[in-house]
Amino acid sequence: MAFAGGIRVTTVIKGQPTSAEVRQALKAEGRPVVLACSLGKDSLAAWIALERDGIEVVPVYFWSIPRLPMVEESIAKIEAVFGVRIHQYPHPRWFRTLNNCVYQSPDHCGIIDAAGLVEMTYEDERPLILEDLGLPPDTWECDGVRACDNPYRRASLTRHGLMKKTTRKASVIADWTKKECMDAIAERGIGLPPDYELFGRSFDGLDMRFMKPLRENRPEDFEIVRKWYPFIKADELRWEHYGL
Repeated sequence: MAFAGGIRVTTVIKGQPTSAEVRQALKAEGRPVVLACSLGKDSLAAWIALERDGIEVVPVYFWSIPRLPMVEESIAKIEAVFGVRIHQYPHPRWFRTLNNCVYQSPDHCGIIDAAGLVEMTYEDERPLILEDLGLPPDTWECDGVRACDNPYRRASLTRHGLMKKTTRKASVIADWTKKECMDAIAERGIGLPPDYELFGRSFDGLDMRFMKPLRENRPEDFEIVRKWYPFIKADELRWEHYGL
């Protein structure tokens, strides 16, 4: 809920339970849940909401670049606040970009081809991650997807629901507003990661929305990206020429 001009405003998702009811259903099972934690405001707010309701959270972060200092610093700060380890696994994008030799040099392409990396999806990784965490296959995976984000997410939540029993996914703050998320984060004393100052959102890609600010403001981080993707600056040249 949020307040506008002294009037309580509630985000309603047609035909669906409230997110509070979803969290109570998860609590009633009395088991840990996995939280897909991007380190952004929505996943942090989802973590806080689950924590408030006494639900044990096992947070999982999918990295796009291994051991990027900016990300490692954020994870360390968040872990210190919650007192819980954030488990890290490779993002499916990692396998896909390497196997397709995105921004790779010729010598890297030969090494990648010889490595024979298996291309993984979230669905492929899920059972492996749950096994690694020592959790049963029917463990709920929670996220911070919100109906207020955009019409497509609202439509998806309305159509598919906040708790999807077939995929075991639950959106635990689906009816929260941005203000509710920011207030919860402020009250918990976390603060947003540096991503928001640099990119205006969570770090989530190799395109110039992320790489140009990273190169200009955190050159050490950019050099790590460049070690994995030697021709990454080619996209900056394309971006400058075409404006894309």
